[in-house]
Amino acid sequence: MRSRFTLPMVLALITPWASRAAQPAPPQTASAGVVAPVVAPVLALRVRPELWDWFRAADDRGPGRYAFVGVHARAGLAQQRARWGWRAELAAPALLALPDDANEGAPRGQLGLGGSYAVANGVTFGGGRRSLARVFLKQGFVRVGAPPKDGGHALRLGRWEFSDGAEVAPASQTVAAVKRDRVSQRLIGPFGWSHVGRSFDGGHYSFDRGGRNVTALLARPTQGAFDANGWDELDVTLGYASLTLPTNGRRLAGDVRLFAAYYDDARGVLKTDNRPLAQRQGDDRRLAVATAGGHWVQTVRTGAGEADVLLWGALQGGDWGRLSHRAHAAAAEAGLQPAAAALAPLHPWVRAGWYRASGDGDAADDRHGTFFTMLPTPRIYARFPFFTPMNVEDAFASLLLRPRSTVTARFDARRLRLAERADLWYAGGGAFEHGSFGYAGRPSNGARPLAALWDLSVDWRLTTRWTLGAYAARADGGAVVERIFPGRGRAHFGYAELSYAR
Repeated sequence: MRSRFTLPMVLALITPWASRAAQPAPPQTASAGVVAPVVAPVLALRVRPELWDWFRAADDRGPGRYAFVGVHARAGLAQQRARWGWRAELAAPALLALPDDANEGAPRGQLGLGGSYAVANGVTFGGGRRSLARVFLKQGFVRVGAPPKDGGHALRLGRWEFSDGAEVAPASQTVAAVKRDRVSQRLIGPFGWSHVGRSFDGGHYSFDRGGRNVTALLARPTQGAFDANGWDELDVTLGYASLTLPTNGRRLAGDVRLFAAYYDDARGVLKTDNRPLAQRQGDDRRLAVATAGGHWVQTVRTGAGEADVLLWGALQGGDWGRLSHRAHAAAAEAGLQPAAAALAPLHPWVRAGWYRASGDGDAADDRHGTFFTMLPTPRIYARFPFFTPMNVEDAFASLLLRPRSTVTARFDARRLRLAERADLWYAGGGAFEHGSFGYAGRPSNGARPLAALWDLSVDWRLTTRWTLGAYAARADGGAVVERIFPGRGRAHFGYAELSYAR
């Protein structure tokens, strides 16, 4: 059995002692005008009841309609000094009243994320515990060098969280919001919306100066996401490097990023793709995928209001087991915050865009063409997470209203189609346990229309630390869904969420 006393655990235990030992002299007193940095608590709590009404055939009554509760709590200590720092943080996820009948055989599979949590944590039909809780090390690292807000070089070693595309925090609120909601975590993220999440074990280097950033990391992802046991790391190696530069001017704000990533999966698990099962079972070769791409976010102040544009794209190559891998993805979006006085009380923001991730057009050749999103936080781009941004075309329009500084409402409408009818309808968020690939696939049955989706969210910041949110969505399935769930290709999803953080 593998030892669970990993490098991040050791660091978490020794860093409080090491920080005291590394201090060369007692801190200056307050009378000298200097306040010494102190060890600060890290506390967070999130409670989210979820309601699922999954796609069902006309004769289905029970499976796919259920509710459960997810709780995610964190507690730890952290210290930031001018040239070094440390953090030790535990996570305690709890899953209450998971469904034991939200998993069916192929092609229907898991009926929503309640089924995903149940399968990952050993809940079986008619038996097994339906509620559980775990505790594990979420973050445990030491930092050498300046904090990001101070600029300069910094190196983190241990266990930490990372989001691609979020290397720089822009001064412009519009640019920051576009990057948070439409750039960050497309390929690499902590999957923080799930009730468990993921972390990374390894090293993370960054250099910040004048809005310019260089980032490089080499790491292994941890178990988690749907599996409540987040201790172990997976036999997956991730490398990433990026360069981010500002593109600011008198009336402009934005930035541009170039990135490269390498994903190596040596677990030998059954891959999810459009080949026949017998071929996939005979392919235990490793997955080695390289990705190169970039983004450009720009805002400009005009007489009509503040306009924004986003371009994002990536190319992939490498080996998909016995197949060669060649794939691509691209996104183009634009938005406007109108300056009309009549609309000013609502502070509206209208955005629209298009995204396409390539699929595999021929299951019989020696080439794999499905764009692979590696280790993302997919829920940002699939707010009703019945799909993931692989082999998909997504055209959307969005309206954001901010009637008060503490209240934000968002309405999205989108049309979803498969990029290739010969490929699969994919769902999932990447590797999260030792024995499963991390993505599931359902057959298209020769169709491309996936679904029309409408959703609404409202977030209310109650205090500086407490936030209340609600979300509701409806998906009307297209031909892809109807051929798997005939007679009633419609699904609903909703939740309420209360969170605290300090």
